[in-house]
Amino acid sequence: MNDFLDQPAFAISAALDKGDLTATALMAATLDRIAARNPDLNAIVSLRDADALMRDAAAADAGPRKGWLHGMPLAVKDLSNAAGLPTTMGSPALKDRIAPTSDIMVQRMQDAGAIVIGKTNTPEFGLGSHTFNPVFGATQNALMPGHSAGGSSGGAAVALASGMIAVADGSDMMGSLRNPAGWNGVYGMRPTWGRVPSEPLGDLMLHPLSTNGPMARHPRDLALLLDTMAGPDPRQPHGLDHTPLAPLLDTDLRGKRIGWLGDWGGAYPVEDGVADHCAAQVARFTDLGCHVTDVAPPFSAAALWDSWTTLRSYAVAASLGPLYDQPAMRAALKDTAIWEIERGRALSGTQIQRASLIRSDWFRAAAKLFNDFDALVLPTAQCWPFPIDWAYPQDIAGQKMDSYHRWMEVVVPVSLIGLPSVAVPLPLSKGRPMGLQLIGRSRDDLGLLQLATGWHALNAA
Repeated sequence: MNDFLDQPAFAISAALDKGDLTATALMAATLDRIAARNPDLNAIVSLRDADALMRDAAAADAGPRKGWLHGMPLAVKDLSNAAGLPTTMGSPALKDRIAPTSDIMVQRMQDAGAIVIGKTNTPEFGLGSHTFNPVFGATQNALMPGHSAGGSSGGAAVALASGMIAVADGSDMMGSLRNPAGWNGVYGMRPTWGRVPSEPLGDLMLHPLSTNGPMARHPRDLALLLDTMAGPDPRQPHGLDHTPLAPLLDTDLRGKRIGWLGDWGGAYPVEDGVADHCAAQVARFTDLGCHVTDVAPPFSAAALWDSWTTLRSYAVAASLGPLYDQPAMRAALKDTAIWEIERGRALSGTQIQRASLIRSDWFRAAAKLFNDFDALVLPTAQCWPFPIDWAYPQDIAGQKMDSYHRWMEVVVPVSLIGLPSVAVPLPLSKGRPMGLQLIGRSRDDLGLLQLATGWHALNAA
């Protein structure tokens, strides 16, 4: 019953287009699914009134078709604005803030016909890869009850995995589209930086670390949603032109060169079983005709971490500093946010410039590496999902984690230089979920989506 909720979004869209399914039937089934599953999972927050949603669905059935998302329910990550809904960012300081307008990415999805039903849960201000906050509580892993969903797009990943929505938006600074995808058995894509615009607010030049992107249960849905989100905003300086990628996914992958980076030569501590499971799964790309090769560490992991933590704290201090400067707001900020702000404000210009030079050197080294490989691969996380009542892992493989985000160091090589990456889910290992980061040359978003499409077909066979 209501099995269509678990179908790929492109199949649901086709059924709506043909008249085999109505938006009202889809909305009713969606609300039933949310009522049945969300109380335990806590993935969707700020859910709109059911009667209002049914009226929106009836209007979609009566009106002209706007685009491929026409009549499809969508929940927006609670870091982005959707007109008329709260944007709490998981913070008590913002819990009563109602968005007057939708962000450009959200508006593009609405213009394609999506019906926004509510928000998806996120860590406070998206900081940390574990979705919990003092406003809405914690989101439970869809595949491992009682364990973390990852983050910061944890609510989106769980809502997808449980069939409460068919596609989702997310954002990724430090693995926020990749870690929760791997831990909940779905796909998450961090596009090349600049492909999906953010809002034209504040500084537009100094902080290119985070990006918005799509999540889905099928790579074709990733491409369709990326095609909807992407394209330059003339109010911003770094946007990329975009041509539709969804029609180009099916291709012969024979001869593609895959580089397995493993644990970066031992630089990244990994929990027992993670590396072996991921290595065994990477080897399966040979079934698609790809060539898989182990790759030695191409750059100093310590230098990458130094650059990343400097630039990240600098960016967080810029974005959250205005709240910190208000005593009442500061009192509502979590300790890790205050730590990032104060650390960022203490940095010197020389430190920031040095971090930017390291970043530039890594970009040059990575560009050279892609002369020999079509994609590089890393795990989506260094540990299996941890208990939901932890703030973060204190150690991995006996190595103490010296910050709240050190345990996610494996995502830094991508995030630091804005490379595209698609997280693909793996078969469970002893009931534990994990994923792989497929990493591509800057702007080769299509090549990664093609690899992900092949991977999906391999696992569906």
